[in-house]
Amino acid sequence: MGNDGHIAHLTGPRRPRALSPLREHLRDTFWFAPTAGLLGAVLLWWAASAVDLEIVALLQRERAYGAVRELMSIAEDAKTIVTTISAAMMTFIGVVFSISLVAVQMAGGQLTPRVVRIFVRSRITKITLTVFLATFLFSLLVLTSYESESSAREVTSVPVVQSLMTLALVGLSLVLFIAYVSSTLRLMQVGPVVDRIARETLRMLARQAPGSEDGGDGAGVRAPETGWMAHEGRAGVVRDVHVARLVRVARRQGVVLRLIPRIGDFVMPGTPVLAVHGGTPPRRALLRYTVSVGVERTFHQDLGLGLRQLSDIALRALSPAVNDPTTAVQCLDRVVQILAAVVHRPLGTVHHRDRRGAVRLTQRVPGWADLVDLGLTEVRAASVHSPQVTRRLLAGIDDLLLLAPEERREPLVRHRELLLQAVEQAVPEAADRRFASHPDRQGIG
Repeated sequence: MGNDGHIAHLTGPRRPRALSPLREHLRDTFWFAPTAGLLGAVLLWWAASAVDLEIVALLQRERAYGAVRELMSIAEDAKTIVTTISAAMMTFIGVVFSISLVAVQMAGGQLTPRVVRIFVRSRITKITLTVFLATFLFSLLVLTSYESESSAREVTSVPVVQSLMTLALVGLSLVLFIAYVSSTLRLMQVGPVVDRIARETLRMLARQAPGSEDGGDGAGVRAPETGWMAHEGRAGVVRDVHVARLVRVARRQGVVLRLIPRIGDFVMPGTPVLAVHGGTPPRRALLRYTVSVGVERTFHQDLGLGLRQLSDIALRALSPAVNDPTTAVQCLDRVVQILAAVVHRPLGTVHHRDRRGAVRLTQRVPGWADLVDLGLTEVRAASVHSPQVTRRLLAGIDDLLLLAPEERREPLVRHRELLLQAVEQAVPEAADRRFASHPDRQGIG
């Protein structure tokens, strides 16, 4: 939340500080890391070139021309290697990432197109591409440092350090290539993908402030609504809000701001996005870049995105064209894990407070029933003819019923009854119905 977004009634270990929206948005891009790597390659070459100049100048001042000639001989031998590296690196990059794009396309087709974002956010993918491009650019710059034939007395620079740095970058590229292939193969498997989705959801949950089950628009805001701010710009989904900046603006203005849409809602130009309570609305310039709208949802503050992705993967696996109930069971494992993590957590409306403890920003988050419906409804409807999935779904609901307090049992009981009714109607044989209605955490062993 930054320094202005303190959370009231927080107990236990200190909650991790929220990532800034800018940092999160840069992680969703594929250009920032390679661009920074190219700039770093230029700076590294400049530093190595300066070291080479200083070494040659020092040897010439001491009249160690034999050492200079030896360095020139080493650099001339290394020139062939550097030339080969510069010629081969771009071809290597093109082949590797062409294969990677095919792998991403296959994973998106087999699981869900929304998992492509996992590849985009993969650190090892970005680091590998960055080092590959930096090695290519660095080798080209090193070639410019080679001088034409000259004597040991007249030469100004011998790119020995630069050549050694090129070889070091090549070695690093080979190591990263092995790690990249291993990581890409793992992300093409169902287990690591659903595990990654669950971990990102739980990580986001740890950063988010606890809510309060007071429900309704404007819940917890005592002051009357005095105005609202409309969305300007392109249509899209609300990806996240800059909580610290909104809290700071509301504190200086002496008002309470309320985020009208939930994170993940689709908004159009003119749609109300911020309601103002208790005072004069802030100038629009102060609220610029506080509500981020994009074409896709992100994990930064979106509690329901992980369940949405897991549900999509399970539905695709249960479709007649794929017919892979084991994948659906793996998704249900993670759905139950996420629901278990929030079963005791206050949900509904999140209150963000300033340093004095006054509420300055409120936003709605999905409630318990919303999350249960999101994680179970579509999978339940599609799983009637798959006993492996119905058995795992019943076992997951039973586990959640053991954990859930009394006031949160109703959605779980409702889904359990609907599933049993659907199995009763869809499965004609009594023995098959009993089998499909028996809870089993592995589905079918």
